[in-house]
Parts: sequence; structure tokens; C-alpha cells
Amino acid sequence: MKVSFIGLGVMGYPMAGHLVKAGFEVTVFNRTTEKAQRWANEYQAEYAQSVAQCVKDADVVAVCVGNDDDVRQMTTASEGAIANMKQGAILVDHTTTSAALAEELGAASKAANIQFMDAPVSGGQAGAENGVLTIMCGGDEGTFEALQPVFDAYGKSSVLMGEVGQGQRAKMVNQVCIAGVLTGLSEGLLLAQKSGLDIPSLVDCLKNGAAGSWQMENRAKTMDKDQYDFGFAIDWMIKDLGFCLDEAQRQGISLPLTQQSIERYQLLSSLGEGRSDTSVLFKAVREDALK
Repeated sequence: MKVSFIGLGVMGYPMAGHLVKAGFEVTVFNRTTEKAQRWANEYQAEYAQSVAQCVKDADVVAVCVGNDDDVRQMTTASEGAIANMKQGAILVDHTTTSAALAEELGAASKAANIQFMDAPVSGGQAGAENGVLTIMCGGDEGTFEALQPVFDAYGKSSVLMGEVGQGQRAKMVNQVCIAGVLTGLSEGLLLAQKSGLDIPSLVDCLKNGAAGSWQMENRAKTMDKDQYDFGFAIDWMIKDLGFCLDEAQRQGISLPLTQQSIERYQLLSSLGEGRSDTSVLFKAVREDALK
């Protein structure tokens, strides 16, 4: 199976590498050619100078870029993937986007006789590097089954959530939950610090109980040290939570905690924290609590 991978950011770079390690014939494209060359040298694989060249012979084309406009540039533009893929091939979008874009791509792919699946991922940079991502999928069951060997290369779990767009909606729920957990963890951590508790001991005590979470186990100790220079940047979280609020509005509901979280992240970004990890929410919660 020939797989093309478009987008070699902190997620795409290792994901494409896992495909090579799994035995796939892989060609990559990245808008910064130097990064594509570096990847090709590291994994002894191929890189292309254009999207059209990258996808022309591929059985599967995976995309993992920044936002809706980036995805459109890579897929639906005249020089993008859909116009240059062979009929019957599969386009997979691993980018976190709006559900509306997923549906748009599904329709464009169908018109070109291409299969499509929206498949945003969760697990962050560490999950991508270790090949243990969670993949939330929207599309038909046949396409999902055909993609299992690809997903197994860099995923620990892949779940078909329903029709095209439902993968993105599942990712929205994921982001809402992360923001909520980080808010609670931040308040708990602040109380623990003010109470004189030893944070590493506290985490070891709580992580396997009902309060335990990935965020507690992987971020509480670094939050305690005010270390945020890793993981998923808050500027991307602002984008993602915006999708969540848009979808909530379409569904006729309000998400007050999510609204509060995005406002805190926007404030932090305006203060120069845009590339900090999402756990930097602790700074905003602490500032609010100490007013």
C-alpha cells in the first residue's frame, strides 16, 4: 500500500515515520521543503515538491496541517490532493477542523470518486512520537476497515463514531473535557500548594483514584513548577474550543465552562503564552483566585 502524508508538524512528522517503520511505501509533502528533506533523510523515504506529485499514485493520502484554510489549500484547491488523487483512493484528514469542513471534504471527495474519512487524533506530541494516538473517525465502515493497517501504525485506538463529521464532533467533546479537567486540576493544585501539600506525593496518592486523569498524571507536577514548554500549544486550543462553541450554538446549547476556558486562553495568548502547553491554564486560574 502506498501512503502519502501531507504536513510534517509536531504530529505529522512522527506519524509519517511510523508508517515507514510499519512497512508502507511513504511519500511526504511539507510546505517547508527543508523539513520534508530532513524527514526523508531520517527515514530513508521519499518527499515530493508539490501536493500533486505527492499524491498521484497513493492508495491513501493523510493530511495533518493547521486549520480549515490549510486543509482546503492541501485538498480542494486546484493543485490540491482531491484533483490529483487516483479514483478509489482514500483521503484521511487528521487535522482538527470544523465538522462543516469535514462534510465539505466528504462531498468533494465523493464527486471525485474518492473515499474520505475525517479522523482527528488525540494524544499530543508524545502520543504521536510513541505511536499511541487515539483516532476519532467519521465515514463509512468499509473505509474505516480499509484504513486499519494505516491507523495501527501510529494509533493505540481508532473508533468509528458515525458518518463524515462525527469524528470532528467527537474531537470537540475531547477538547471540552480537557479544558474542564484542567480547570478542576488547576483549582485543586492551587489549594494543595496553599495548604502545604507535597505535590508529587499528592499526585501519586490521587492518580489511581476517582480524581485521576491523564492531565493529573502528566501535567500536575510540571504545573506545580510553572513549566509549560511542551505539549499542545494554547493557540491551537483556542482554535479547537472555537469549533466547540460554534457547534454548541448550532445545537442550541451553551457551554459556560468552555466559554470561560477559551477566554482564559485568549488572555494568556495575548500575554505571550500562545506557544505554551494547555496546562498553562493554571496561571489564569491562579490569577483569578488570588484577586
